[in-house]
Amino acid sequence: MVGVRRLLSFSDALTLLGSDPPAVAALDRALGGALNLATGGAGEGLVRIADARGSVLALGRGVVRGIGRRLGRADSRAERTELLHAAHTVIVVLAWFQALDEQQLPIGLEELELSRRDQLALAGATHAAERGAAFARSLAAADAPSPAPHRPFEAVTAELRCWYEGLSTRFLDFAEGLSAWSRQTETAQGQARRAVCTELPREAVGQYESLYARLAQEAPEFGFWTTQIEHRATRAQVRRSLEGVTQLLAGLTDTMRPPADVAGALARSAEAVLTRPVLDASSAPEGIRVPTLQDMYLDPDFRVREVAGPSGPASESWWQGTPVRADLTGYLAGALTSDGSAEAPLLVLGQPGAGKSVLTRILAARLPSAGFLPVRVPLRDVRAEDDLQSQIEHAVRAATGERPSWPELVRSAAGAVPVLLFDGFDELLQTTGVHHSDFLTRVARFQQREAEQGRPLRALVTSRIAVADRARYPEGLVALRLEPFRPEQIRRWLALWNEANAGGLAARGLRPLTWEAVERHEALAAQPLLLTMLALYDATDNALRRDSEGPLDEAELYEELLTSFARREIDKTGPAGTAAGDDDGRAHVERELQRLSLVAFALHNRRRQWVSAAELDDDLTTLLGLAPAQASGFRTPLGAAEAALGRFFFVQRAQSVRDGRVLATYEFLHATFGEYLVVRLALHILTSLLTHRPSLSAAESSIDDDLAYTLLSYAPLSSRQMLRFALSMVRRIPASERDRLTRMLIGVLEQHGLRTHEPYRAYRPTRRLRTSARHGIYGANLFLVILLLKGTVTTGELFSSWDDHGSAWHRNVLLWRSSFDEEQWTDFALSLTCRRAWAEDGRELRLTLRTGALEPPDPMDMNWLYRYPRGNDGPGWSRSYWSEVRHKLDVSGGTNDGVVRHAMDPVFTWLGPAVTTFLTSPDGPATSLAHDVLTLLLGAGDLPPAEEAAVRARVQRGLTGVPPEAADRIRRLLSEHLTR
Repeated sequence: MVGVRRLLSFSDALTLLGSDPPAVAALDRALGGALNLATGGAGEGLVRIADARGSVLALGRGVVRGIGRRLGRADSRAERTELLHAAHTVIVVLAWFQALDEQQLPIGLEELELSRRDQLALAGATHAAERGAAFARSLAAADAPSPAPHRPFEAVTAELRCWYEGLSTRFLDFAEGLSAWSRQTETAQGQARRAVCTELPREAVGQYESLYARLAQEAPEFGFWTTQIEHRATRAQVRRSLEGVTQLLAGLTDTMRPPADVAGALARSAEAVLTRPVLDASSAPEGIRVPTLQDMYLDPDFRVREVAGPSGPASESWWQGTPVRADLTGYLAGALTSDGSAEAPLLVLGQPGAGKSVLTRILAARLPSAGFLPVRVPLRDVRAEDDLQSQIEHAVRAATGERPSWPELVRSAAGAVPVLLFDGFDELLQTTGVHHSDFLTRVARFQQREAEQGRPLRALVTSRIAVADRARYPEGLVALRLEPFRPEQIRRWLALWNEANAGGLAARGLRPLTWEAVERHEALAAQPLLLTMLALYDATDNALRRDSEGPLDEAELYEELLTSFARREIDKTGPAGTAAGDDDGRAHVERELQRLSLVAFALHNRRRQWVSAAELDDDLTTLLGLAPAQASGFRTPLGAAEAALGRFFFVQRAQSVRDGRVLATYEFLHATFGEYLVVRLALHILTSLLTHRPSLSAAESSIDDDLAYTLLSYAPLSSRQMLRFALSMVRRIPASERDRLTRMLIGVLEQHGLRTHEPYRAYRPTRRLRTSARHGIYGANLFLVILLLKGTVTTGELFSSWDDHGSAWHRNVLLWRSSFDEEQWTDFALSLTCRRAWAEDGRELRLTLRTGALEPPDPMDMNWLYRYPRGNDGPGWSRSYWSEVRHKLDVSGGTNDGVVRHAMDPVFTWLGPAVTTFLTSPDGPATSLAHDVLTLLLGAGDLPPAEEAAVRARVQRGLTGVPPEAADRIRRLLSEHLTR
């Protein structure tokens, strides 16, 4: 199997496509040996344009005519892709020479050559030869822009015109150094310059487009790579289950053998997914049928662009200006056949419930097995510490039951290109506690290694948008964002759902689910998973038609669905005479949901997406006081708990047998179910503190928060999805109760640090967490809930017993940060906005939940930092410990402190005393001398004149407070920089 090379020379391209070797050698001689040089040989350096033109036209046109036959002899997908890449390289050069051939130049091409006699006779001939060699090398390298399915064809041709302009300029440089040029009149020379510099590049692009269209007739991939953004009328079409991928790619694999052995088993495993239901709804409402993936999956709209620049795809602003496309099948066909996709993975992003995982399943099933080898790797199911190859091999075994090595699997694929589908990068980041920001880079390195070994592959990685900013992006990575359903897609989905369930709904006297019923929940219905939940919710009693109720938000939908589902199960399986609608029934429903919530905490506190039956049994035994089951091994019976869990379609139970023992694990169908249930129980437990106090204690301040501490001291509640759920839930708490709960939790926050006993000692979701870390996490969670309840809170309210509220915040945050891993700290910090202010009794911070894009913090006022009053206009001050500041940054050893220390090292080294020399401004903030000097050096031109003058004046005052050598250096820097 042939590996795809990053850059294909013109000589390589001709050879791959079967051009006659003597003809290629003749072209090489006409270009002064440039083709030979491009492959490491030597040449004489004499360029003969007329001969080169004839050779390129003959060889290039022969390639275009014979490309269909040559592709027909390709015996692997990788070889076909490289042949297409070679054909594109050829037409780029051919187009320029065809355009040159049609130009009416005042000088004949046969005259534009540098003979040996000219070299001896013409002054400056060596310079002319060098120019000719530069032109020939550009042709030989053929490093022109290439089409890519994520880029409009117009953008490619615009870049190509620039490339042709550069090539034409080098050609003109060569021509102007020849004696034949010097014999022309100035008028003729001017005409030639205009033709070469202006008309030739434009005509070359036209020739390229014509040649490209001809290649597209022979090789459909050329059409995939230039798929245009569809017109609005075309977008109205709604496609299903990526059927177009099979239709587009199947005809390209006719000459390839079907897979055998393990590769064949893997293909069969992937194809079987199509006939499975969208959800395991064995306990769906009576008479409801959940359609299969191939019937129900609708191709989503998307945006796609290459990742480059300072921002990234986690930011909404990064996607602005990127058009929405509806041709997902065409794009995927292009991405999987493009040579560029062999160098970096495709990153597929979406909101929770957008269908990222389902997309990987459908794509794996739709790829023709004769040309592609899809391997889906659910990252939640593999060991995070394993290398990529081990993770892939684990996924293959899980799908087929066989244990081939990766090279053995590829060899069994009969020339098919492997397509690795890594599903759940966000779960890898959020659940392992291990820093995996380099995962995409590792995938790209794996692709590079495999290409070097002759096993080129394609890779796709899915992730939630929210954590995409945690990743390091390899060069050439393309990001694709799945868009919410538009109304036409929702209507189509509803039609499919109603068609599948017409009989069952009618038999129960229920109406079909209509667009009118869903429209007011459009924000939820736009996500496929949530749309399915809406449909299941409505299928019970047409609950979405209750006119008295307003639109549901996301949290309300989860609550209604979970409650109605639990109620329905109790009605079906509960004791005779028990109805979920009476008080006992409602209490039973709440117990079911609380049990589910403990399952969610079992996952959350272990930072995993699954929990073993034994672990869950231990948790429930400890927290609910159940008698421990009498069984040994990994699998212990859960009795009623297991029966309850097994009933819920959103709880998946996996089972295997090892050494004669049954091993079972539980996980939620989607992570957001667990996130909702964690927040739900957390708020329920904290709210119940208002009424539950120790029976033997009469002290008002004594609060029994043992269960809250036990559950909320292992992992923070600061993920963005959890905070969204929590915001919705706290809005439903009456205002007076919110106020009382806030005051009580502030008291708990103050007293919890004095806790010395450990309740529920047997509850140990992880044994690696220090007691101090548990105190820190619990305090951070209390603070988050206080902030959710109050909206804005000050450090004076949080830490009223402290003399300095700013120091109180700092010390608590240090504890919280030391308790988190880096991902948790990032989530927590980015969820907040801090404003520094003064109160009557001193300085404080105002804290709110951050909404919208991340913005720079307010400028730092050193008066606040050093406890001076606001607007202090007294004399400045200085401290001598600037070197200690630098040293403490170094000792902390943290990445953030290290980055700041690295950037500031030159300032510490050359301007150290200026870091701790502080200057006041009347009614304004105090600044450091170093801050003002950097402001002038880096941004003086952007400051208003009055502000620049004020900064200069402060700097002049500050120079008197630093050692003379530092003052002289500052004066010299400012003089040299600001007088340029």
